This record gives sequence, structure tokens and C-alpha cells, in this order.
Amino acid sequence: MPASRNVSPRKPWRYVLLAGLILLLLWVLFLDSHSLLKRWKWHRELVAIKKENAYLEQRIQKLERKLETPLSDEDVERIAREQYGMHRPGETVYRVQKEKP
Repeated sequence: MPASRNVSPRKPWRYVLLAGLILLLLWVLFLDSHSLLKRWKWHRELVAIKKENAYLEQRIQKLERKLETPLSDEDVERIAREQYGMHRPGETVYRVQKEKP
């Protein structure tokens, strides 16, 4: 054996262990059913759903407050005329449609 080669013998189990760790890391990051990538997507979805839920809660509270206040007679008459096309006896109703620009 030449003296210029001072190479220590490499142990193959280190490469096997390193390859195994890399495969395990790739599996946990991308391939597992609960991978970190999926968990990150689920977290983003959870944040969006919580934001939407908070908005809907505020809307519900606003609508509940609106229901607590009774409608005046003028409001009832306006809604009956505008939305349901109702009219008083003897009245003639003319519908006017706005032109869209």
C-alpha cells in the first residue's frame, strides 16, 4: 500500500443512517398524512375560518339588535309598497325602473 494514501476506512452504516434520516425528514415534511405541509395549510384554513366566524358573529349581533327595535308604521308601509307592491284602495301604482348606465 502506498504511503501517500492515508485514507481511513469509511463506515457504511453512517451513510445508511444519514440516508434513513433524510428519508424520514422528507416523509415527515411532505408525504405523511399529517405532514408539516398539510398542517401549515390546515392552520391557514383555520385562521381564515376563525376570521369569517368573527365577522358572522358581529353580523348576527347587529341583526339581533335590529330585531329588538320595532318597525314604525311608516317603515311597514314603505316596505309593503316597495317590496310587495301593495297599495291602498283607490290608488294607482306606476312602476318606474331606473336605467342602468
